[in-house]
Amino acid sequence: MFHAEKFIEKTASSLSEDITRKALIAFSGGVDSTVCAALVNKAIGDRLIAVHVNTGYMRKNESELVVQMMKELSLNYRYVDASQEYYAALKGVEDPERKRKIIGEKFIRIFEQVAREEHIDCLVQGTIAPDWIESGGGLRDTIKSHHNVGGLPQEMELRLVEPLRDLYKDEVRKVARALQLTVAERQPFPGPGLAIRIIGEATEERTRLVREACAIVEQEIERASQKGVMQLPWQYFAVLIPIKTVGVHGDKRAYGNTIAIRAVQSVDAMTCHYSTIPHEVLDAISTKITNTLKEKVNRIVYDVTNKPPGTVEWE
Repeated sequence: MFHAEKFIEKTASSLSEDITRKALIAFSGGVDSTVCAALVNKAIGDRLIAVHVNTGYMRKNESELVVQMMKELSLNYRYVDASQEYYAALKGVEDPERKRKIIGEKFIRIFEQVAREEHIDCLVQGTIAPDWIESGGGLRDTIKSHHNVGGLPQEMELRLVEPLRDLYKDEVRKVARALQLTVAERQPFPGPGLAIRIIGEATEERTRLVREACAIVEQEIERASQKGVMQLPWQYFAVLIPIKTVGVHGDKRAYGNTIAIRAVQSVDAMTCHYSTIPHEVLDAISTKITNTLKEKVNRIVYDVTNKPPGTVEWE
């Protein structure tokens, strides 16, 4: 039986002994990184500096909300807009493993630069068990290289500290609730962000499409859940597929992109079942996406794959 309160007490004590100087934490604003920040802040106080990197692959208004969250948590923080750097680094890259490794290395290089400026040698990450299990190593096959594990460069200036490494997502949520964090029930968002919700090259233009589609999927599903029409899925988003199909806009032929809707129920992220979304909700999502992005998107499909054989994200 996992006891969140005991974990918090033991981990905070261990961190206060382990981190004797300043520390830097990679802060995405998700459940994992926020729990980590709260634990380390409890252990070393204002010697912690949170760094949020806007990769250009964040959801709609996400970075602004994360900055506000860091302020509300009274964290010392640095905000880095590296969006153009990431778009340039991923130019022409289509392979999902290459995407993850490029994103992971660039994160570390940015953190190293901040660390040099702040005279820090310790990087805290919100790595959890599924991250390193799926990233492979030893007898484990590589399902996908998580940017904070398999995407790390071999040479690093910083020492890694990963307080949540042995926890699963449901256990992290229990810790978040015990710490009374508002993000406790927030749906997961992958570290590589929208870059792995774009099948193929993750250009700035294609990112704008999937960002808007993701926002619509979230809004419509959350609205339906609040009305009691459906249960809120564990995770729900849009994926841009590299397939164009013929359609009709008004009386004219259209040749537009395809968006896939993905929504799943899970506990620990190791397995999942696709969510049963009522047709009226799917219809509302489809209509809004195709109307909002009518010059670019003309077909919507729904993913009904479980994990296994699929994964939660498409890449």
